[in-house]
Amino acid sequence: MRKYLIIFIYIMLTIIQAQEVMKYKILTPFEQKVILFKTTERPWSGEYVNHEEDGTYTCKQCNAPLYRSTDKFDSHCGWPSFDDEIPGAVKRVPDADGSRTEIVCANCNGHLGHIFTGERFTDKNIRHCVNSVSLNFIPNEVEPATEKAIFASGCFWGTEYYFQKAPGVLSTTVGYIGGNKKSPSYKQVGSGRTGHKEAVEIIYDPSKTTYETLAKLYFETHDFTQTNGQGPDIGEQYLSYIFYTSKDQKETAEKLIDILKDKGYKVATFLDEASDFWKAEDYHQDYYKNNGKTPYCHFKKEVF
Repeated sequence: MRKYLIIFIYIMLTIIQAQEVMKYKILTPFEQKVILFKTTERPWSGEYVNHEEDGTYTCKQCNAPLYRSTDKFDSHCGWPSFDDEIPGAVKRVPDADGSRTEIVCANCNGHLGHIFTGERFTDKNIRHCVNSVSLNFIPNEVEPATEKAIFASGCFWGTEYYFQKAPGVLSTTVGYIGGNKKSPSYKQVGSGRTGHKEAVEIIYDPSKTTYETLAKLYFETHDFTQTNGQGPDIGEQYLSYIFYTSKDQKETAEKLIDILKDKGYKVATFLDEASDFWKAEDYHQDYYKNNGKTPYCHFKKEVF
Protein backbone atom coordinates (compact mmCIF):
# COMPACT_ATOMS: atom_id res chain seq x y z
CA MET A 1 0.00 0.00 0.00
CA ARG A 2 2.82 2.38 0.91
CA LYS A 3 4.54 1.67 -2.42
CA TYR A 4 1.41 2.67 -4.36
CA LEU A 5 1.03 5.81 -2.25
CA ILE A 6 4.59 6.87 -3.06
CA ILE A 7 4.00 6.25 -6.78
CA PHE A 8 0.76 8.27 -6.65
CA ILE A 9 2.49 11.21 -4.93
CA TYR A 10 5.31 11.10 -7.48
CA ILE A 11 2.83 11.18 -10.37
CA MET A 12 0.92 14.11 -8.86
CA LEU A 13 4.12 16.10 -8.31
CA THR A 14 5.15 15.43 -11.91
CA ILE A 15 1.77 16.67 -13.16
CA ILE A 16 1.98 19.83 -11.03
CA GLN A 17 5.49 20.56 -12.29
CA ALA A 18 4.40 20.01 -15.88
CA GLN A 19 1.44 22.36 -15.42
CA GLU A 20 3.75 25.01 -14.00
CA VAL A 21 6.10 24.75 -16.95
CA MET A 22 3.20 24.90 -19.42
CA LYS A 23 2.28 28.35 -18.10
CA TYR A 24 5.36 29.74 -19.77
CA LYS A 25 6.82 29.83 -23.28
CA ILE A 26 8.99 26.88 -24.33
CA LEU A 27 12.47 28.40 -24.57
CA THR A 28 15.12 27.68 -27.16
CA PRO A 29 18.47 26.29 -25.87
CA PHE A 30 20.07 29.75 -26.09
CA GLU A 31 17.10 31.43 -24.34
CA GLN A 32 17.40 28.82 -21.58
CA LYS A 33 21.11 29.61 -21.13
CA VAL A 34 20.35 33.28 -20.50
CA ILE A 35 16.91 33.25 -18.83
CA LEU A 36 17.24 30.10 -16.71
CA PHE A 37 21.00 29.70 -16.25
CA LYS A 38 21.89 33.40 -16.10
CA THR A 39 24.54 33.64 -18.82
CA THR A 40 24.94 36.84 -20.87
CA GLU A 41 24.50 37.35 -24.60
CA ARG A 42 27.37 38.93 -26.50
CA PRO A 43 27.38 42.76 -26.57
CA TRP A 44 25.81 44.36 -29.65
CA SER A 45 24.34 41.00 -30.70
CA GLY A 46 20.77 41.48 -29.41
CA GLU A 47 17.90 42.67 -31.58
CA TYR A 48 16.81 45.39 -29.14
CA VAL A 49 20.16 47.17 -28.59
CA ASN A 50 19.40 49.89 -31.15
CA HIS A 51 15.64 49.37 -31.17
CA GLU A 52 13.70 52.68 -31.11
CA GLU A 53 10.07 51.72 -31.76
CA ASP A 54 7.40 52.94 -29.31
CA GLY A 55 5.83 50.22 -27.19
CA THR A 56 6.34 47.87 -24.26
CA TYR A 57 9.07 45.31 -23.60
CA THR A 58 7.77 42.12 -22.00
CA CYS A 59 9.32 39.02 -20.45
CA LYS A 60 10.31 36.43 -23.07
CA GLN A 61 9.32 33.57 -20.76
CA CYS A 62 5.97 34.71 -19.28
CA ASN A 63 4.99 37.83 -21.30
CA ALA A 64 4.67 40.05 -18.21
CA PRO A 65 5.16 43.77 -19.08
CA LEU A 66 8.60 44.93 -17.89
CA TYR A 67 9.71 48.18 -19.52
CA ARG A 68 8.24 51.03 -21.56
CA SER A 69 10.09 52.35 -24.61
CA THR A 70 9.97 55.86 -23.10
CA ASP A 71 12.40 54.66 -20.41
CA LYS A 72 14.90 53.17 -22.89
CA PHE A 73 18.11 55.09 -23.64
CA ASP A 74 21.38 54.55 -25.49
CA SER A 75 24.19 53.82 -23.04
CA HIS A 76 26.60 52.56 -25.75
CA CYS A 77 27.24 49.47 -23.61
CA GLY A 78 26.07 46.86 -26.13
CA TRP A 79 22.84 45.84 -24.38
CA PRO A 80 19.38 47.46 -24.12
CA SER A 81 19.35 50.02 -21.29
CA PHE A 82 16.40 51.40 -19.29
CA ASP A 83 16.34 53.94 -16.45
CA ASP A 84 13.02 52.75 -15.01
CA GLU A 85 10.76 49.71 -14.97
CA ILE A 86 7.00 49.25 -14.97
CA PRO A 87 6.08 49.40 -11.25
CA GLY A 88 6.43 46.02 -9.55
CA ALA A 89 7.62 44.25 -12.73
CA VAL A 90 11.30 43.77 -11.92
CA LYS A 91 12.85 42.19 -8.84
CA ARG A 92 16.38 42.88 -7.61
CA VAL A 93 18.45 40.05 -6.09
CA PRO A 94 22.12 39.84 -5.03
CA ASP A 95 24.23 38.40 -7.85
CA ALA A 96 26.18 35.19 -7.34
CA ASP A 97 29.42 37.14 -7.91
CA GLY A 98 28.82 38.96 -4.63
CA SER A 99 29.30 42.44 -6.06
CA ARG A 100 26.54 43.17 -8.57
CA THR A 101 22.74 43.25 -8.36
CA GLU A 102 20.83 40.91 -10.68
CA ILE A 103 17.41 41.84 -12.07
CA VAL A 104 14.76 39.19 -12.76
CA CYS A 105 11.15 39.19 -13.89
CA ALA A 106 9.02 39.56 -10.75
CA ASN A 107 6.40 37.22 -12.21
CA CYS A 108 8.49 34.20 -13.30
CA ASN A 109 12.01 34.95 -11.92
CA GLY A 110 13.50 34.77 -15.41
CA HIS A 111 16.97 36.37 -15.62
CA LEU A 112 17.00 39.79 -17.30
CA GLY A 113 20.45 41.22 -16.59
CA HIS A 114 21.94 43.56 -13.99
CA ILE A 115 21.23 47.01 -12.55
CA PHE A 116 23.78 49.79 -12.07
CA THR A 117 23.65 53.19 -10.35
CA GLY A 118 25.86 56.25 -10.25
CA GLU A 119 26.74 56.30 -13.96
CA ARG A 120 24.74 59.51 -14.63
CA PHE A 121 23.53 58.49 -18.07
CA THR A 122 20.12 60.03 -17.28
CA ASP A 123 18.59 62.18 -14.54
CA LYS A 124 17.34 59.03 -12.79
CA ASN A 125 20.98 57.89 -12.51
CA ILE A 126 20.12 54.21 -12.89
CA ARG A 127 20.66 51.67 -15.68
CA HIS A 128 18.86 48.38 -16.17
CA CYS A 129 21.26 46.46 -18.43
CA VAL A 130 19.05 43.81 -20.05
CA ASN A 131 19.69 40.93 -22.42
CA SER A 132 17.67 41.29 -25.62
CA VAL A 133 17.00 37.56 -25.60
CA SER A 134 15.13 37.98 -22.29
CA LEU A 135 12.63 40.34 -23.94
CA ASN A 136 9.71 40.46 -26.33
CA PHE A 137 8.34 43.70 -27.74
CA ILE A 138 4.74 44.87 -28.18
CA PRO A 139 4.27 47.97 -30.38
CA ASN A 140 2.13 50.75 -28.94
CA GLU A 141 -0.80 50.07 -31.24
CA VAL A 142 -1.39 46.71 -29.53
CA GLU A 143 -0.06 47.65 -26.09
CA PRO A 144 -2.39 46.34 -23.37
CA ALA A 145 -4.40 49.12 -21.74
CA THR A 146 -3.76 49.57 -18.03
CA GLU A 147 -5.03 51.86 -15.30
CA LYS A 148 -3.66 52.88 -11.91
CA ALA A 149 -5.14 52.99 -8.41
CA ILE A 150 -3.51 54.11 -5.16
CA PHE A 151 -4.74 53.02 -1.74
CA ALA A 152 -3.41 53.51 1.80
CA SER A 153 -4.70 51.40 4.69
CA GLY A 154 -2.04 51.12 7.34
CA CYS A 155 1.16 49.12 6.89
CA PHE A 156 1.62 48.82 3.13
CA TRP A 157 2.78 45.21 3.45
CA GLY A 158 -0.74 44.11 4.35
CA THR A 159 -2.44 46.33 1.80
CA GLU A 160 -0.27 44.91 -0.98
CA TYR A 161 -0.87 41.32 0.21
CA TYR A 162 -4.55 41.36 -0.74
CA PHE A 163 -4.26 43.32 -3.97
CA GLN A 164 -1.55 41.00 -5.29
CA LYS A 165 -4.12 38.20 -5.16
CA ALA A 166 -6.91 40.16 -6.87
CA PRO A 167 -7.93 39.13 -10.42
CA GLY A 168 -6.96 41.71 -13.04
CA VAL A 169 -4.13 43.23 -11.01
CA LEU A 170 -0.93 43.26 -13.09
CA SER A 171 1.52 44.68 -10.55
CA THR A 172 1.75 46.33 -7.15
CA THR A 173 4.34 48.72 -5.72
CA VAL A 174 4.52 49.89 -2.12
CA GLY A 175 5.63 53.44 -1.44
CA TYR A 176 4.95 56.84 0.04
CA ILE A 177 2.50 59.57 -1.05
CA GLY A 178 0.90 62.79 0.18
CA GLY A 179 3.87 64.31 1.95
CA ASN A 180 6.11 67.35 1.68
CA LYS A 181 9.51 65.77 0.99
CA LYS A 182 10.85 64.40 -2.27
CA SER A 183 11.96 60.77 -2.33
CA PRO A 184 11.57 60.14 1.42
CA SER A 185 13.05 57.15 3.20
CA TYR A 186 11.15 54.72 5.42
CA LYS A 187 12.86 56.22 8.47
CA GLN A 188 11.86 59.75 7.49
CA VAL A 189 8.24 58.75 6.86
CA GLY A 190 8.19 56.85 10.15
CA SER A 191 9.23 59.99 12.02
CA GLY A 192 5.82 61.48 11.22
CA ARG A 193 7.35 64.75 10.03
CA THR A 194 7.00 64.33 6.25
CA GLY A 195 3.22 63.91 6.04
CA HIS A 196 3.46 60.85 3.79
CA LYS A 197 1.17 57.82 3.95
CA GLU A 198 2.28 54.23 3.39
CA ALA A 199 0.40 53.28 0.22
CA VAL A 200 0.23 50.81 -2.64
CA GLU A 201 0.23 51.75 -6.32
CA ILE A 202 -1.77 49.18 -8.30
CA ILE A 203 -1.55 48.68 -12.06
CA TYR A 204 -4.58 46.76 -13.33
CA ASP A 205 -6.20 45.57 -16.54
CA PRO A 206 -9.55 47.40 -16.90
CA SER A 207 -10.82 44.63 -19.18
CA LYS A 208 -10.54 42.15 -16.28
CA THR A 209 -11.49 44.23 -13.24
CA THR A 210 -12.85 47.66 -12.34
CA TYR A 211 -11.82 50.45 -10.01
CA GLU A 212 -15.01 49.89 -8.02
CA THR A 213 -14.14 46.21 -7.50
CA LEU A 214 -10.68 47.17 -6.25
CA ALA A 215 -12.07 49.92 -4.02
CA LYS A 216 -14.51 47.45 -2.45
CA LEU A 217 -11.60 45.08 -1.76
CA TYR A 218 -9.76 48.00 -0.17
CA PHE A 219 -12.59 48.67 2.28
CA GLU A 220 -13.06 44.98 3.02
CA THR A 221 -9.42 44.37 3.99
CA HIS A 222 -8.86 46.96 6.73
CA ASP A 223 -10.66 48.79 9.53
CA PHE A 224 -11.82 51.92 7.72
CA THR A 225 -13.40 53.25 10.95
CA GLN A 226 -10.09 53.55 12.83
CA THR A 227 -9.02 57.20 13.10
CA ASN A 228 -5.44 57.01 14.37
CA GLY A 229 -3.80 54.35 12.21
CA GLN A 230 -4.45 50.71 11.54
CA GLY A 231 -4.47 48.04 14.23
CA PRO A 232 -1.38 48.44 16.42
CA ASP A 233 0.28 50.75 13.88
CA ILE A 234 -0.46 54.24 15.12
CA GLY A 235 0.50 57.42 13.30
CA GLU A 236 -0.28 59.66 10.35
CA GLN A 237 1.55 57.41 7.90
CA TYR A 238 -0.89 54.57 8.70
CA LEU A 239 -4.16 56.43 8.13
CA SER A 240 -6.88 55.16 5.79
CA TYR A 241 -6.59 57.15 2.55
CA ILE A 242 -7.75 56.84 -1.06
CA PHE A 243 -5.66 58.80 -3.55
CA TYR A 244 -7.75 59.16 -6.69
CA THR A 245 -6.24 59.76 -10.14
CA SER A 246 -9.42 60.88 -11.92
CA LYS A 247 -12.85 62.37 -11.35
CA ASP A 248 -14.42 58.94 -11.95
CA GLN A 249 -12.28 57.35 -9.25
CA LYS A 250 -13.23 60.09 -6.79
CA GLU A 251 -16.95 59.67 -7.53
CA THR A 252 -16.69 55.89 -7.16
CA ALA A 253 -14.96 56.21 -3.79
CA GLU A 254 -17.53 58.74 -2.58
CA LYS A 255 -20.35 56.43 -3.66
CA LEU A 256 -18.91 53.49 -1.70
CA ILE A 257 -18.34 55.65 1.38
CA ASP A 258 -21.98 56.79 1.24
CA ILE A 259 -23.09 53.14 1.04
CA LEU A 260 -21.01 52.27 4.09
CA LYS A 261 -22.38 55.26 6.03
CA ASP A 262 -25.92 54.17 5.17
CA LYS A 263 -25.02 50.77 6.66
CA GLY A 264 -24.12 52.52 9.93
CA TYR A 265 -20.33 52.60 9.64
CA LYS A 266 -18.41 55.68 10.82
CA VAL A 267 -16.03 55.89 7.87
CA ALA A 268 -12.68 57.50 8.74
CA THR A 269 -11.19 57.15 5.24
CA PHE A 270 -9.84 60.34 3.65
CA LEU A 271 -10.02 61.17 -0.06
CA ASP A 272 -7.27 63.14 -1.75
CA GLU A 273 -6.03 63.69 -5.28
CA ALA A 274 -2.96 61.60 -6.07
CA SER A 275 0.36 63.44 -5.92
CA ASP A 276 3.91 62.15 -6.42
CA PHE A 277 4.24 58.50 -5.46
CA TRP A 278 7.68 57.55 -4.19
CA LYS A 279 8.64 53.88 -4.42
CA ALA A 280 9.69 52.39 -1.07
CA GLU A 281 12.95 50.57 -0.45
CA ASP A 282 13.37 47.20 -2.20
CA TYR A 283 13.09 45.17 1.01
CA HIS A 284 9.52 46.44 1.45
CA GLN A 285 8.38 45.24 -1.99
CA ASP A 286 6.46 41.91 -2.07
CA TYR A 287 7.16 41.59 1.65
CA TYR A 288 4.69 38.85 2.55
CA LYS A 289 5.24 37.01 -0.73
CA ASN A 290 8.98 36.90 -0.06
CA ASN A 291 8.68 35.99 3.61
CA GLY A 292 5.84 33.47 3.45
CA LYS A 293 3.88 35.26 6.16
CA THR A 294 0.42 36.83 6.41
CA PRO A 295 -0.70 40.32 7.53
CA TYR A 296 -0.92 41.04 11.25
CA CYS A 297 -3.32 44.00 11.04
CA HIS A 298 -5.25 43.41 7.80
CA PHE A 299 -8.17 41.04 7.36
CA LYS A 300 -10.85 40.12 4.83
CA LYS A 301 -14.42 40.85 5.79
CA GLU A 302 -17.45 41.37 3.53
CA VAL A 303 -19.14 44.72 4.13
CA PHE A 304 -20.94 45.35 0.83
